[in-house]
This record gives sequence, structure tokens and C-alpha cells, in this order.
Amino acid sequence: MDYKNIYENWLKDDYFDNETKKELLNIKDNEKEIEDRFYKDLEFGTGGLRGIIGAGTNRINIYTVSKATQGLADYILDQPQYNKEKGVAIGYDSRFMSQDFAEIAALVLNGNGIKTYLFDELRPTPMVSFAIRELGCIAGIVITASHNPPEYNGYKIYGEDGGQVPFPKDMEIIKYVNNVKDFKTIKKADKSQAIKDGLFNIIGKEIDEKYDENVLNQLVNKDVIEKASDLKIVYTPIHGTGNKPVRRILEKAGFKNVNIVKEQELPDCKFSTVSYPNPEDPKAFTLALKLADEIDADIIVGTDPDADRVGTVVKNNKGEYVVLSGNMMGVLLTDYILSQRKEKGILSNKGAIISTVVSSNMTEKIAKAYNVDYFNVLTGFKFIGEKIKQFEETGSNEYIFGFEESYGCLAGTYARDKDAVVATMLICELAAFYKNKGITLYEGLQEIYKKYGYFKEDIKSITLKGIDGLKDMEKIMTNLRTSTPTVVNNESIVEIRDYKCGEIKDIVNNIISSSNLPKSNVLYFTLKDKSWFCVRPSGTEPKIKIYFGVEEENEEKADNKLKSLINNVMNIIDDILK
Repeated sequence: MDYKNIYENWLKDDYFDNETKKELLNIKDNEKEIEDRFYKDLEFGTGGLRGIIGAGTNRINIYTVSKATQGLADYILDQPQYNKEKGVAIGYDSRFMSQDFAEIAALVLNGNGIKTYLFDELRPTPMVSFAIRELGCIAGIVITASHNPPEYNGYKIYGEDGGQVPFPKDMEIIKYVNNVKDFKTIKKADKSQAIKDGLFNIIGKEIDEKYDENVLNQLVNKDVIEKASDLKIVYTPIHGTGNKPVRRILEKAGFKNVNIVKEQELPDCKFSTVSYPNPEDPKAFTLALKLADEIDADIIVGTDPDADRVGTVVKNNKGEYVVLSGNMMGVLLTDYILSQRKEKGILSNKGAIISTVVSSNMTEKIAKAYNVDYFNVLTGFKFIGEKIKQFEETGSNEYIFGFEESYGCLAGTYARDKDAVVATMLICELAAFYKNKGITLYEGLQEIYKKYGYFKEDIKSITLKGIDGLKDMEKIMTNLRTSTPTVVNNESIVEIRDYKCGEIKDIVNNIISSSNLPKSNVLYFTLKDKSWFCVRPSGTEPKIKIYFGVEEENEEKADNKLKSLINNVMNIIDDILK
């Protein structure tokens, strides 16, 4: 059936509600829009669903959410090791339709006889990860599109360990979701009956309190905070889920001077004060910077809508506020946590730091300096969570800290996803640590550079929407594989990692080895001078992302080399797209 026939079917079939039909009638003369909404089913990928909210098979709506949940229910019921009485934990963020989607997911599970635990109001994604483990659930669902624009929402599935479902289970669930061919086969319980039957359950403060206790246990050195409890902090939840838990944790940790950006304090599905609710975007801090200037703040922190990522702004040596990258914050926290543990004599000889293939190479150097193991994983925090589970099952290592360049990190094992609540607490503790030394966090970063070398990184994204966009992404990846440049930025390529085929090719010695990582459509190129760039299609947005990294003996050389590398690589990409 082609997209036009499916569109017509949605208009005629009594199964679809009147609001949906009204929305579809409004686009009856827009052929391009009809095609985009119905040319395919919204793909249920390894991370779940993410798409634009609206009517259609290629949109996220009550029907596509129900379909995904029926697939999950079918998967659960087919697993003999699962006890459906253990239930599924469900949370949601501040986005449009999030609460509705969460309740629908619960009722579809209930319709299949599976117990659910739905949070009483919006919560950060990591709190759902924690709740799964705390309640002994067999799975979890989070309704969020993370830091995507307001028109998006998403649906993520978590396993019984609290982590996003890893390979091969993710592929099995995808098959079950794709096997739901007819919306009318979806089972959905009546809410009042589900409550009466003990299937539909609400959770709240009891989980919050236990979560807070676990987060506070990750404080590295409480004395640091006591000595600088008046640290001037500006915090913005950017209209998301971080408002209550972050403020609560900072207060419990001992910080007494936390100032909230009032215009961004409350949930707002339109994210009306920002163009893009992403702490990676400096523009998201416009209002926070205004408040920081007024009170002469020491640090600004901001969390994304589902509070799993955090951005940081600090004063440089000129007294100007500058945004720290996820890599900068990650290496600062890595060094701080390891140094404090070593000083206290509690640094395990089985200690492990985990980061991703597109994150700073400085992390490995720091880990080696403290004689702890370092592990590289693919992009996506689920791979870090998978490593944590592996450590616990084998006893091979003790997880200490892990981070992604995309502003996400986790200390401790109470959750299995990145957590902006614990990250915010630790970043403020770190700022207090440097304040006690009489320097800013920015100056602390300069100390790190002097100690380990000037590692600088950046990322560029190219938005490629719709059918043509998918073709362009494939064109870029195919061209880089089949017509790989030999020299970039006047340096020869010495190694190519193609994670799609799982191979690492040593160009100099003509040796091919295994990447020992799951298959993924990612290309990573290392140059003779240790510079690198990596190209991969985003798994959550219609974008292709290009990552860059350099290492130099001083900051000026590093900055210049990074700028030159970016220009060279982007020219290559532009030529491919011509």
C-alpha cells in the first residue's frame, strides 16, 4: 500500500479519532507533507522511537506509541525468564503529549496483563533507570526526546538492569514491534479497571528519597563543599525535569547560594525562552548569563529537558563567562574523582573509567596516570551501562566514572544511564574545590591541560531531512568508505576504524584487526600527527555528525590545528554532497 492509500485509510477508518482526522484533513492539499507523514513507519530503532509529534505512520502519536508498547508487551510475554508481575517502570518529561504517551503505554501493558509503575509527575530519565532497579522491574519506558526541538517526542526502552536495551535484545524487540501490523490488534486496558486489578500503579516521593540518597553517596569530598558552601551557582532546568531534583540535591549536598533562572524554572512544552532546549547550545544560557552577571556568579549549570545532560558556564581568566564542552567537563571530573580517591586511599586497583570513541583522547591519558583501566565504547550511554553490568557480573573491574562528549556522565552504579542530577552536584563540588584553591574552574582546566597536554575537540552537524536527507547521509558514508582520502590537513591517514564491518585498518603496516565493538555505521580516521575525525549519522535526529580532535603542546597550536582540520574535513563533505 503506498503512502496516499494509507493516508486515505486513516481518514476513513473509525479506529482513528476525530482530532487525528481533522489534522490530516488540514494537509489534504499538501502532497509533500502527506508523503513525509506516511511514506514509512516511524522507525523503532535500537534506542526506541523519536520523531515529530503528529498524525501519521511516520510521526509519534498515540497510535505509534501504542504499537511500540504492544511490541514490547509481546516480547515480554514470550520470555519465559520474565515475571510480568514484576512490572514496568514508566517516566516522562515536560514535552507536549509526554504524560499522555506515558499513560497510554501503561494501559497497553496493563491490557496485556503486565503491571506498571507510572511516576506521579515528570521525572528525569535517570530516575526511571534507578526505579527499574529499585522496584525490581523487568523493563522501563521513558517518554522523552531529550534535547530535540519542541516539535519532537520520543520513546525509550530500558532493560531490567536499568540500562537501555543492548544488542541483541534490542534487535529482538524491534522484530516484535515490527510484527504489530494492525493497530486494531493492540490491547489496551480500561484505566479504572487496571487500577482496581493492581496493574496500574503510581509511584512518587518514596523513589525520590531513595534516589537522592544514592546520588548524595557520589559526593567525592564533602569537606570541599563545607568550605565553599556560599559558591554562587546559577541553575536553569530549561523548562525541563531537572528543576525539583537538582535543587533538592544541591541543597542536601550543602550548597547555600543556588539561584534559579525564573523564566526557565517551570515546565513548558514549547520551550518558549529558547530556540533549542539543548545545554550544548550556548544560546540556551542567554537568560542564565544575564542573572549570572547581576549576581557575579561563580558557575552556571543547565540541564536538558529530561535531565540526563548538563552544560556548564564558568569565568575565564579575563572574568568573561565561557561555555565548557562536554569533553572539558568530562576530563575535569575524571581527574578530580581519581585524584581525590587516590588522596583518600580508596582508589581501587580494579578501577575503570569508560568513555566513547568520539570523546576526548585525554581521558585515556588521565586513567593511565592513576593506573586505572580505560575502556572505549561506541557512542550511546547504553554501551557504558552495558560495561557496568559486565563488570558486576565478572568482577573484572570496579566502575568509577564514565562520560560522553555530548554532555552526559554518570558516577556510581545506582542508575545505568547518564544523569545530569549527579553531574550537576559533582560539577558544583568541583567548582568549590577550585574556589578553595583560590582559582576558577576554568583555571583548573588550564592546570589539566598543562599536566596532560592540550587536547581540543569539536563537533559539526549537517541537518539532512526527509527521503533526500537519508540518501545524502548514505552518499557521504559510502563515498568515505569507497573513496577514502589518503591525506587530510596535510597529514596522512594512518588508521581507519570502520565500525560497520568491525574492522580497524592499520594503513602503515597494512594490518587489519577487529574493533571488538558492536557493529555501527561509524567511520573513524586517525592522522599521522594523532589528530582524528569521525563521521556518523545521528541515531536520534536527521543529522550527520562529524567529530574532530587534536593534541598539541600549547593551546594556540591546538586551536589553530583544530580549526584547520575542521575546514579540511568539511570541504571534503561538501564536495561529496555537490
